[in-house]
Amino acid sequence: MKKTLLFIYIIVVVNLIVSKQTYGHSNTSPPTLLSESAIVIDAKTGTVIYEKKSDTKMYPASLTKIATAIYAIENGNVEEIVTVSKDARNTEGSKVYLEEGEQVTLMKLIQGLLINSGNDAGVAIAEQLSGSVEQFSSDINEYLTNVIGLKDTHFENPHGLFDPDHVTTAADLAKVTQYAINNELFRETFGTVELEWTGESWDTTLITHHQLMREITYEGITGGKTGFVRKSGFTLATTAERESLSLIVITMKTNFKSEMYNDTINLLDYAFDNFQTSSISKGTVFDVDKREYKTPENLYYTHTLDEEVKMEVRNDGILEIMNQDDIIIESFPLEEINIEIMKNDTIKDMDKIMKTDLWTSSFWQSDFIKNTPLVLILVITCIVIYLRVKKVSN
Repeated sequence: MKKTLLFIYIIVVVNLIVSKQTYGHSNTSPPTLLSESAIVIDAKTGTVIYEKKSDTKMYPASLTKIATAIYAIENGNVEEIVTVSKDARNTEGSKVYLEEGEQVTLMKLIQGLLINSGNDAGVAIAEQLSGSVEQFSSDINEYLTNVIGLKDTHFENPHGLFDPDHVTTAADLAKVTQYAINNELFRETFGTVELEWTGESWDTTLITHHQLMREITYEGITGGKTGFVRKSGFTLATTAERESLSLIVITMKTNFKSEMYNDTINLLDYAFDNFQTSSISKGTVFDVDKREYKTPENLYYTHTLDEEVKMEVRNDGILEIMNQDDIIIESFPLEEINIEIMKNDTIKDMDKIMKTDLWTSSFWQSDFIKNTPLVLILVITCIVIYLRVKKVSN
């Protein structure tokens, strides 16, 4: 009986160990998604960790408001008072219930735009910054192209209500989100879960629509924005951070809300389970062919957890980070050091030598040397050479 119990105990323990090991490696393969398009990038490096048709043009719905918000923060005065127009008041879709003639700060409109997805706030912002929605669309498209570097985005409005020409890609949305979260004011608003709202016709508590920030708790979530119109399906932007890894996840076009959250959770799990960000401190020195180079700033690169990386500096001062298969995963230009110092030191040394040569030449031409016995001349010569060499070396 005791032997039987011991055998059963051993089997149970072994199963637990095997189960634990299997679970620990369950996310090494990328997940299968229901979203038509998606991308995961490292927020620090911009490295693409996962993508599915991320360059396909899609309808973004309210993810448009990420771009509108950062544009307003960078191009407007957030303390400026905005007077709400009739057109803004009558904008359809999700609202913060602004009234015609109501006066609010630009910052309050940005909060209503991001936290409660207020389309009326979006129109009020556009009219304040550009005079009209049409001109705002032109202005923000130029900004997204020239300032942020988007390539496949064209917006027709500030809020994302459907227009057949209002398109972007998951890759572009990840890029604009990466740019925006570097702004502290945007980052704080993007990560706000609740905000007390007092308006002329609506006093309430704004609560973010992003369920991973409130209802479905997920460790490390730092911000997010939801979107939906019938033609776009459900779209979602999410930022998250654990230890050294910061992520941006974009999912586009699912038929059901639960699908976009499941896809996002699976992508976050996959990235956190398999990737990390490593860094090289500013001022780190590398020697190559008797030349020294240093890192001009903190450098970051993304790699898998089990990946062995090595570093090599090319003759032109480019630092290459390679994996165990010698595939370059990142490269950085380094700053050459000691060039000016070496030039200055060389000039000083040459100057010392030239002065020594001139002094020595004058010495041998003097009457003192001509009238001095040979042995004494040799002694004096040795002393002079010793003193000159010592002076130059110092």
